[in-house]
Amino acid sequence: MKKILVTGSEGFIGSHLVEELVLKGYKVKAFVLYNSFNTWGWLDTLSKDIMDNVEVFTGDVRDPNGVKEAMKGCDAVFHLAALIAIPFSYHSPDTYVDTNIKGTLNVLQAARELNIERVLVTSTSEVYGTAQYVPIDEKHPFQGQSPYSATKIGADRLAESFYRSFDLPVTIVRPFNTYGPRQSARAVIPTIITQLLSGKTEIKLGSLTPTRDFNYVKDTANGFISIYQSDKTIGQEINIATQQEISIGDLANELIRQINPQAQIICDEQRLRPEKSEVNRLLGSNKKILELTSWKPQYTFEEGLAETIAFLRENLSKYKSDIYNI
Repeated sequence: MKKILVTGSEGFIGSHLVEELVLKGYKVKAFVLYNSFNTWGWLDTLSKDIMDNVEVFTGDVRDPNGVKEAMKGCDAVFHLAALIAIPFSYHSPDTYVDTNIKGTLNVLQAARELNIERVLVTSTSEVYGTAQYVPIDEKHPFQGQSPYSATKIGADRLAESFYRSFDLPVTIVRPFNTYGPRQSARAVIPTIITQLLSGKTEIKLGSLTPTRDFNYVKDTANGFISIYQSDKTIGQEINIATQQEISIGDLANELIRQINPQAQIICDEQRLRPEKSEVNRLLGSNKKILELTSWKPQYTFEEGLAETIAFLRENLSKYKSDIYNI
């Protein structure tokens, strides 16, 4: 089987992707952000059976030499490493440029020099901004409504340029909002659930009217693998979406109903995005991924939420529900 480098492997989606790749028989090299504690993020929680089949490389995607060293001997790279929190990008945009744009450039340059067979660059539905039409297909205009989304647009266009200029076999993978076990509390679903499980009766949220298209994380991971397995996806930009939407308010009320019907939602001003920065509607088209790959979502929203609640109930001590996590 092919050997695949996964950047951002210690994170939420990355750790699930490492797990799924190993289960499918791939050789996996996990690129983990170097730290002096020798911690590997969520990879530290995976079973010994999984990790015995994973080679861990510590480095930093902002360093071109380390990226190239990590990629040696690999057939493909799934590039997930990025800064993703939108509120943090408001006051620290430089770090997003360095990680999301320069980091992606380093991956593309190394892949070109080493003749890597496939490069999957992770995008985000945030590049579309508020929907101008729905469902949002891959031809929808881009809108940089936050420094985060602007850097992801820049990274995507760099990836496109390497495909067009150097014939690098790039695919831009664009998941809509992913949720599930191991997600950080900066995301809306875990922030609602952890507040409820902590016994809070006032659930602090920002705007309730925006809608989102939620993918369960295992479906997202298998979307990456299905895209990789299809040669038809080379040079393409591909959404991973359910083509269903729910408002944040309706989502919160459903979770309140399931966990603590006595709780109420209150607006926390610090959680509100600037008016022109808020993405009010995301509903993705999955027509292209269904046509070009064998992927189909395997989890209903209800099943995914149940697994997420169960995970957070068991791991609540790892989450600081009293703190607004940006």
